Amino acid sequence: MADKLLMMMVNTDPSNPQELGAPFFQATVAAAMDYEVEVILTARAGELAKKGVAEKLFVMPGSPKSVYDFIKDAHEAGVKFYACTPTLELWSATKEDLIPEIEDVVGGAYVIEQAMDDDVVTFTY
Repeated sequence: MADKLLMMMVNTDPSNPQELGAPFFQATVAAAMDYEVEVILTARAGELAKKGVAEKLFVMPGSPKSVYDFIKDAHEAGVKFYACTPTLELWSATKEDLIPEIEDVVGGAYVIEQAMDDDVVTFTY
């Protein structure tokens, strides 16, 4: 439907899980509206790409839905997830340590190139 890519840069701090639902929920909605959506996990949010991290975080205390459930919902809606290369180094992780929803690992050049493209709308969280 849409001819623009929605790129979401997520660097929200996982120690504040109340803020983690919005970017993944909005990515899911955009994908459901037939937008092409990419979420790049960078900085502190890159920790969410590691297996076992997002499963233990909940947007609201007592909620049955973890942050990982939000990520899976977005992925099932068609959102592509990427981890930032320096983030892997920051969290001493390898590609094998990442959740299966991570499509690839990208560097700063990819992020800048996408953000500067006229057909890309970039949101940051």
